[in-house]
This record gives sequence, C-alpha cells and structure tokens, in this order.
Amino acid sequence: MSRRVGLVDSGLDGPGAARADLACRFTADAGGTVRARPVAADRHGHGSALAAVIAGHAPDARLANAQVFDDRAATTAASVAAALDWLRGHGVRLANLSLGLADDRAVLRRAVAEAVAAGLLLVAASPARGGPVYPAAYPGVLRASGDARCAPGELSWLGSAQADVGACPLLDGATPRPGTPAGASVAAAHVTGLLAAGFTGDPAAAAAWLRDRARWLGPERRRA
Repeated sequence: MSRRVGLVDSGLDGPGAARADLACRFTADAGGTVRARPVAADRHGHGSALAAVIAGHAPDARLANAQVFDDRAATTAASVAAALDWLRGHGVRLANLSLGLADDRAVLRRAVAEAVAAGLLLVAASPARGGPVYPAAYPGVLRASGDARCAPGELSWLGSAQADVGACPLLDGATPRPGTPAGASVAAAHVTGLLAAGFTGDPAAAAAWLRDRARWLGPERRRA
C-alpha cells in the first residue's frame, strides 16, 4: 500500500490533484469560525509545486490535500489547526507544512501536540535566520530549512537553534524561475518526500533516520 502524505498548503492542481484521495479546505467565515469546505483551485501554485517535489522522491505516495491559504496567500493558526485535526482524524501519519506563522497561538499549539501524540510526523519550514515560526517551533515537529550545499535528494543535519534538518532549497536543483517557491518551504517538501519514500519507523526515530543519511553535519559556514 502506498503512503498518504498530508499537504497543508494552498491546494492542488494538475498531477498533484490527481494524486489526492482526500481533500478539504479550511477557511474562516465572517464571524471567524473555521469551516470545512470543498477544495478550490490552487490560486498561488505553491501547494502544486511542493506536491511535485514530494512526488519526485515518492512517486507512489497519495496526498491528503488540506487547503488553508486564502486569496492573499495567507492563513491563520485556527485554519492550520483545523487541517491538522482533519489529517489526524483520517489516520494520516506524515504531513508537510511549508508555512510559518509569527505568533504562538493556543489553538495551533494544541492541535500540534495532539497530532504528535497520535503519531503524526510533522515536517515544517523554518527559515535559516530570524525568530521562531510556528508550527516549526513546537515540540515534536521536524524543522526543515534550505541548505545550498544540498542537491535534490541530499540532506544536511543542522542541529541548530533554527532548524533540525537541511535540504535543497530549490524545486529541482536549478536556478529558480521568478515567482516559484524556494527556500525553507521547498526544503521541507524535499524532506517530506524522502521520508515518504524511505522511512517506515516510529515518528520519534525520524530525526535519527535523517541524521544518518545526512551528507553534511552542522550548519553552513559563511566565508568572508
């Protein structure tokens, strides 16, 4: 049986949509309550691009499309929390969150804690510099950042205050085209794809599995 990967993002179009056997959109109504709705088109292309990255490593993986971005390519902690609850309720065991919210919110903290306790392995984007972002900064979440040393399929174990694991920051290792995703969000998708392709153990062992496969240990060093 192929593995199902949750993708909490802007939605899916094209081949990504064809690989999704679960799909739901989570947006707030006028009163601020998050509702589950049918998915819409991926207006930004972000989720579709990351789905292709994941499929490049794990072509047999199915997707659970948890759409949380609105027309402005923004989301809320409550929407992401609802998406995580939905994935957990459907028994998904691996999810990619190539997004980062600046503030710690109780609703998201609770959803992450319950997901991790249920055995849902979460991979979240964490920028190489700056303050903490959520959900990457919550306990039990694998924090992924872009590492220019890494080609697609390669990993670094950063073990830093900012991130746990590094991966290629580009969709296919080539120079990014204007308007295409890059950086930590793409790196997280590479990590998720590699986990989907090869990791079958307990989520608590995922960090050690990634570290054992890392080509580089420690963060990138800048030279004068």
